[in-house]
Amino acid sequence: MNGFDGNYESDEPQLETRETTPDGPHARGSSGPQSKAYAKIGTYGDDPRDKKFPRLSKPVELMRNSYDCVVIGSGYGGGVAASRMARAGQRVCLLERGQEKWPGEYPSGFLDAMKQFHVSGEFAPGFLKGKMVESGDPTGLYHLIVGKGQNAFVGNGLGGTSLLNANVFMEADNGTMNLDIWPKELKGDDKLKKYYDRAAKVLEPNEYPHDWPELPKLSLLEKQAAEIGMKDKFRRVKQTTRFSGGPNKTGVEMYPSALTGMDCTGVNDGSKSSTLVNYLSDAWNWGAEMFCETEVRYVKKHPGGGYLVFFAWHGSNRGAFQDNLYEDLMWVHAEKCVFLGAGSIGTTEILLRSKKLGMSMSDKVGKNMSGNGDLLAFGYNTHEQVNAIGRQYPSPYNPIGPTITGVIDGRFENGKPLENPLDGFIIEEGAIPKALSLVFQTMLEMMPGNQKPQGHGLLDKVKHATAQMGSRLLGPYFKNGSIERTQVYLIMSHDSNQAILTLKNDQPVLEFLGVANSGNVKRLNGLLEKATKAVGGTFVKNPFDAYFGQEITVHPIGGACMSKDGTSDHGVTNHFGELLTGHGHETHAGLVVTDGAVIPAALGCNPFATITALAERSVEHAARDIGAHIDLETKNEILDLFGTPGQYTKKQMRPSRHDTINIAKAKELIDETEARMAAGFGFSEVMSGHIHIGDGVEGDKIEDYETAARTARGLCEEARFFLSVQTFDTSLTVSRSDHKAMLTGTFTCAGLQGSPFLVQRGDFGLFQVDHQAPGTKNMTYDFDMKSTNGDTYHFNAYKVVDSSVALGPMRFWRATSTLYVTISQGPKVLGRGMMHIKPSDFFQQLFSLRPSGRNFLAKLNSTVSFMGYFARQSASLFLAPLVYQEYPAMTYNGYINDTSPDQTIKITAEYDGVETKMQVWEPRNPTIATKNIFMIPGASVDHQIYALPTIEVNAVNYFTRAGYRVFVTVHRICQLKVAENGWTTFDARHDIRACLKWVRENYGEEKIYTIAHCMGSVAYSCGLLDGTIPADWILGISCSQVFFNPVWSPLNMAKVIARPNKLYQAIGGTWFSCSSSVDDSYFQQAMNQILRFYPDSRSEMCNNVSCHRCSLVFGRLWSHKNLNEATHRQINRFFGGVNMTLLATLTQMGYRGFVTTNGPDYEDLTTDFNIAKLAGIPIMLFSGSDNQVLTPYATEKTYQILRDTFGWQGYERHVIQGYGHLDCWMGREAHKDVYPTVRETVDRVVRGEGYVYREVDWKNDWDDWKSLPRSGRDNPPIDGMGGAGWEELYTV
Repeated sequence: MNGFDGNYESDEPQLETRETTPDGPHARGSSGPQSKAYAKIGTYGDDPRDKKFPRLSKPVELMRNSYDCVVIGSGYGGGVAASRMARAGQRVCLLERGQEKWPGEYPSGFLDAMKQFHVSGEFAPGFLKGKMVESGDPTGLYHLIVGKGQNAFVGNGLGGTSLLNANVFMEADNGTMNLDIWPKELKGDDKLKKYYDRAAKVLEPNEYPHDWPELPKLSLLEKQAAEIGMKDKFRRVKQTTRFSGGPNKTGVEMYPSALTGMDCTGVNDGSKSSTLVNYLSDAWNWGAEMFCETEVRYVKKHPGGGYLVFFAWHGSNRGAFQDNLYEDLMWVHAEKCVFLGAGSIGTTEILLRSKKLGMSMSDKVGKNMSGNGDLLAFGYNTHEQVNAIGRQYPSPYNPIGPTITGVIDGRFENGKPLENPLDGFIIEEGAIPKALSLVFQTMLEMMPGNQKPQGHGLLDKVKHATAQMGSRLLGPYFKNGSIERTQVYLIMSHDSNQAILTLKNDQPVLEFLGVANSGNVKRLNGLLEKATKAVGGTFVKNPFDAYFGQEITVHPIGGACMSKDGTSDHGVTNHFGELLTGHGHETHAGLVVTDGAVIPAALGCNPFATITALAERSVEHAARDIGAHIDLETKNEILDLFGTPGQYTKKQMRPSRHDTINIAKAKELIDETEARMAAGFGFSEVMSGHIHIGDGVEGDKIEDYETAARTARGLCEEARFFLSVQTFDTSLTVSRSDHKAMLTGTFTCAGLQGSPFLVQRGDFGLFQVDHQAPGTKNMTYDFDMKSTNGDTYHFNAYKVVDSSVALGPMRFWRATSTLYVTISQGPKVLGRGMMHIKPSDFFQQLFSLRPSGRNFLAKLNSTVSFMGYFARQSASLFLAPLVYQEYPAMTYNGYINDTSPDQTIKITAEYDGVETKMQVWEPRNPTIATKNIFMIPGASVDHQIYALPTIEVNAVNYFTRAGYRVFVTVHRICQLKVAENGWTTFDARHDIRACLKWVRENYGEEKIYTIAHCMGSVAYSCGLLDGTIPADWILGISCSQVFFNPVWSPLNMAKVIARPNKLYQAIGGTWFSCSSSVDDSYFQQAMNQILRFYPDSRSEMCNNVSCHRCSLVFGRLWSHKNLNEATHRQINRFFGGVNMTLLATLTQMGYRGFVTTNGPDYEDLTTDFNIAKLAGIPIMLFSGSDNQVLTPYATEKTYQILRDTFGWQGYERHVIQGYGHLDCWMGREAHKDVYPTVRETVDRVVRGEGYVYREVDWKNDWDDWKSLPRSGRDNPPIDGMGGAGWEELYTV
């Protein structure tokens, strides 16, 4: 291949450039420029009131993580690469630093233009020490790069500098192309003719029509050419401005020029043939995906092949995070090719940074750059009318014209090339855009070194002074003023190609010392001075030269120059633009430079025609290198830019694309919201912290995350994410129950290989109701992320905002700025930890808030909607004690576990005939011998505390799955109507005896194990101690929270002393209901309001009326964190109430510290004689560590008495950490934390010491456990065996 000259020959006919208007039924001729009414496109839609513009680019949220080809930049080189590779059937991604703007959106005034202005580089005027500068919007349309000796002005935006150039299409002369610095494969202009013609077919250059209005600035240049002896060198130049309407060759509708002279700030009349309306529109139609505000930083090789392109995403106001924008980079994988078309300075900067980061390449990168010999100067206040100040709405009878229409071509002498091509030059007239008109005169008149005309008489001097004063007083557009008589010059020539681009503090610095003082510059300035004096004007250098001794170029070239011999010793790329590795002729396959960076010398003319031709040649070669064919024959239809791609004149195969991380779903969402013209809202967020990857990450409680974070901190396992949150329809996000928005960005983690991880189309939940914790709202982050080596991981995290933040600003800050993170791969958890928002990052986050919408009102409404929702949710938590209360709901919610009993038995107490009931559940495990257990609930509740329908696994599920038949008594102080009749715990012992008797009569007289809770335990102990319940019926006992020594918590003890039950009885009656409603009595409603301020910790605050009323009568019954939302919301369904007699009895028992008979005697039942009846019964006691009803000392005291009386054997006590009172049974994870402790004791007593039970994995191993058949009724007790035979048979 080294001997191949790269000029492919094909069967396609050679193209011709024709100076005619487009053929076809849609072409529109024009007898002149458009009227001022059409000088600015207001909309591309049908409704003139709706500002509607096309958008070829996509939101970054829709970017895939890999493509066949990635194109960097969207100027001529990038546009060619995107169009041609898309036509070759490749999956193309184009990344552009700037924004997408269409004609009608470009700024025209000074203030609007300044908003789009970006300046960077090293400001080094004259002999002064340079200073790095960075100001303005990096994605703005105009970019001034300041440097040492040389400055450059380039454009950003979808279309690159083609949006702002003067449209001059000029081929390089043969003398320049034969310089020794060019590779032999390109020497001579004929080597590029095929590609010049191919470019011209797309760009359609034409001269300014002779039948259009005369342009004063053009006429003046022709006159000046004659005055300096160069009349034969003057000509009109071909340019890519449209002078007729109709679709262009790509199929995009174009309009004839309104001759505004505004090319350098963006033409709004739709006549400019930028790459946006040709190559890029063609690429879009052929399936290329384009993304704006994506600034490529560097390229590196992908371990699996191809390249990784790292870029900073400026969208979603991420620029507010200056410290993170260029550190937390996103990336995309190019599987086959990367085309660098970011402009000479942009591409060279990327290559320099890539080289520093390990990519091998020639040491010539950044060297031998050129300003293309550009000179800018002015002929101020001439004798002639020039009309060279751009107007947004010019008169068609006095137009400015395109910025450049004529040239003095000094590259030839008598029609032949110059003997020394380096002496060649081009002089072009120009125009100053309207944005600079107000400051233009001041700038010119204050410029040092002005060369005023000599020999003027008094009359001429008066005319000059009058013209100057006229412009000062009447503005720059005064017809006879000095500004309207000023000629603008732009020269292209040859310089020494000695400019250097380097990186300083990771910013590009351009250096070309002495260029302004070179002999060539002085010669050309002298020529311009002569031409200016010939028409009576004052010659003024450009402000950079006049003030700082520097030049400015609009055509920077070089930096990744072609090697003249194909080796890295003499250049950075080969003649195809392929990047050399630094080792001889070796190249990085598929890494191709397609812009002016490859040009090794100044061209002496406008360079974009040559750049385009070279790009066409390079891309053709790259396509054939990967075995792809570029379809240059198939034409597009007239493009509907608001439609979908694929508008061809014949059916074509589109490249297949796989759904990368939910892209189809995201696209559907975005398309739907765009169709509704919905308004959105977005912001960016940075969080950092520590995440431990490896062992020791078990458990998902808060303390587990804290432990993992501490471990990670010790191991320096830092982590950070930089994410942008975007809701495309604010009203939908606010109204949805999950309040979802989309996440895009990066995540880095020191402990996990493959950073930075790419986050695309993740889910963000804003103040989502946490169904696992009452009164809690979570901010959730859930996404898949892709590593640079191709692995996929899952990130799940949440911020917890609950009642603990109430009235605590610092608590609220900690809650909303602390993230609990889990990283997994498939089912395996790899790491856990915590991340935080730093105050400085939060401050920057505020500046990233950004609404989106079709107009100001839509954006305002979106902002109010989003921020209003955020404020309401924050206030509901921060002001928790003061917001609306939750009253009982009318509808059932969250009933996920229907555990209806298999039998309901009517029970009648022998002693007093009181009717209660007992619920029975058969076992659900045929492989385990059936055993019976008897469970006793406490006061005011019923069997539902054991068969709770709002949690995934309740106690009945748990024990029936373990092979137990479960009996639950609903005794007279439970949630029954009979409970209102003044019964007490002492009375309830009769119901318990009746139930046990029924079990013995129907299932045999085998002893039974009993599990009792709270006042159920107290009632049970009363029956055992006074002999009502025979001890020889009992196999063993497990008591929850208390047995025969009730000891109230401190707050409940205070109630005993205050005796509020007496006050209540006097006003509210003998029955206290745990439920209430908005229609309750005034007394009850007043009590509900007072109970808002029931004394408790912040974390236990809530707004549930039933919860408050339960706390008043019993004390706080749970740690709220252990309940789920459904259980807490429906407390009223699980609690009845309490009669005042029972309350008085309990008060006395708790005050005395032991169980008693009924009042008024309240006789002590814990005598030695009574306790002796418990001999031989194994007893297990347990308390919640956070029990606020009965202190854990209640079980401790009983435990001590039993051990002191009977010895240590057969007794045990447990404290369940993190649990309170009833949550030991009703907690959402009690089946993990509490039930196993109880079951182990039950199994040991009932089934023997050798029995081993395999704990069930409720979620994974037994997804169908709810549908398991009953096993108990099919296996009745066997006489004489008592179930022992079954136990022996099935013991593991």
